[in-house]
Amino acid sequence: MTTSRVLISGAGVAGPALALGLRRRGIDVTIVERAPSLRAGGYKVDVRGAGTEVLKRLGIYEACRALDCGMEQITYVNKVGKQIAALPASLLMGRKGDDIELMRGDIGHILYDATKNDVEYVFGDSITSLTDGPDGVDVAFERGAPRRFDYVVGADGLHSTTRRLAFGEVEPTHLGAYISIFEVPNHLKIDREEFMYSRPGRLAFAYAMGADQPAKVGLTFASPPLGHDRRDVTAQKALVKEAFAGLGWETDKFLESIDKADDFYFDSLSQIELDAWSKGRVVLLGDAAHCPSPASGQGTSLALVGAYVLAETLGKPDGLEEYEQTMRPYVEKNMAFGRKMAKDMVPGGRLSIAFRNYGMRTLKFHPRKEQVIDKVLAPMHEAANAIAL
Repeated sequence: MTTSRVLISGAGVAGPALALGLRRRGIDVTIVERAPSLRAGGYKVDVRGAGTEVLKRLGIYEACRALDCGMEQITYVNKVGKQIAALPASLLMGRKGDDIELMRGDIGHILYDATKNDVEYVFGDSITSLTDGPDGVDVAFERGAPRRFDYVVGADGLHSTTRRLAFGEVEPTHLGAYISIFEVPNHLKIDREEFMYSRPGRLAFAYAMGADQPAKVGLTFASPPLGHDRRDVTAQKALVKEAFAGLGWETDKFLESIDKADDFYFDSLSQIELDAWSKGRVVLLGDAAHCPSPASGQGTSLALVGAYVLAETLGKPDGLEEYEQTMRPYVEKNMAFGRKMAKDMVPGGRLSIAFRNYGMRTLKFHPRKEQVIDKVLAPMHEAANAIAL
């Protein structure tokens, strides 16, 4: 198969990371993105283990590290805002070695800056049909003229259009909860700290990179599938309001800003599980192929590692098979971790919340607290490093 022209759908993290790797092989790359421009902001994401190694091999690790969120403390509060426990973020988040945490929009901009001069970006458009043939893939677009590419890569997330066109409808596996994240005024003057507040079936968290910076709020609630309109943002905001109104702490104050939030994010905690990630000359990458859910904290690392492996194998004899064989054990380990964390992320009854709060409150006095946390977080580190690049 010839490989000189590749179309990537999605300008988040996975797509531009793949483009950066492909350009180093001299392959022409076009990225089509439904949004009218590169998306800024977003929430903070972790890059661990193999993911940090990929950042180094792509030559952008130092730029990413310079924008590390620098979180210093995790604070648990009760209904009236009284501190239950406060622990160093470095201890609870389990960062090791060169692991970093940065805003999703920041890593997206770094990848865009590294590729914008020799990658064709088409914003405000999307794929409407794919016709896979022996000499390439004929692609029709919502706005642009039809074109032919040697390969098409779907890096367009959990609700991938590319996946639907090539594989048919794939129902995400619902993990029992929904999450919303949006920006609010930092009235609490949060400074490199993350607050956590739990009620049965509900979790609210808020963080900021400085007292003079806006805060990000996350609201997660347990629920069976809602069957909501994924494009009706007003209805989604109403669901969040209903779940958190009058819940205590600062939730009502946060909800006052939800209607004005232009960065509002809402989705289920879900996973995508497929037996194969490619069909003909169409291949899936990142969340489009194997979303582990936000609960895993590993989605960005999976996207980066997958992009690196696919950039090395795409177009080679049996390259797509090699891509899957290399990635599959790593992905499965992280998917299992994501399922576990989804159960732990949203608290159950009052007793489980009280037990967890007691553990957090007394942990700082434990003479071997580092070893205790290492044992708890061992599955995360195992998943983060479950691949040899």
